[in-house]
Amino acid sequence: MRTLVFGGSFNPIHLGHLIMAEEIRQELDFDRVLFVPAALSPFKDGSDDPGPLHRLAMLELALGDNPDFSIDKRELGRAGPSFTIDTIRSLVLEGTVESRPGLLVGDDLLAGLPRWREIAALKVEAGIVVGRRSAGNRGKAATEYRYASNRIIPISSSDIRANVLLKRSIRYLVPELVRAYILEKGLYGSR
Repeated sequence: MRTLVFGGSFNPIHLGHLIMAEEIRQELDFDRVLFVPAALSPFKDGSDDPGPLHRLAMLELALGDNPDFSIDKRELGRAGPSFTIDTIRSLVLEGTVESRPGLLVGDDLLAGLPRWREIAALKVEAGIVVGRRSAGNRGKAATEYRYASNRIIPISSSDIRANVLLKRSIRYLVPELVRAYILEKGLYGSR
């Protein structure tokens, strides 16, 4: 079974994440996408994070009954920041994924990849797949990674959080169950 690992804070998960994951799964012939929510990202300050349990609940609602999508919670129980190399190694070691799974990163993260922990080892231990989030972000790394041709969906978690705070609609940006959860729980200043 070919697995595409998709990690991130998913704060919150939105339709751009889901469409990108599904299109790339199909395009590059992966059998499944394994979403790995981070407890604490080493690159984000977490000031507007409702906490890993809320983010996990929204992810579960968003994935619903899609048999090609699943969640791995290992990073949520880890103390301190989550590092992708540690996650890939533990997933492979435990047999949760095959040796050298795909690793999905958005093209908006390319500039920061050299700062990732053990990036040289990560390139060997996972096949890095770059999903399109914006036009023209290939830069110098154009030959280092496999690029998907997914459509660009201009939605970001930070814009969703800002919309909620400003009492603007997030309908059609996130799955309806996620929107209802955000409002019901008063996340991102919705109360």
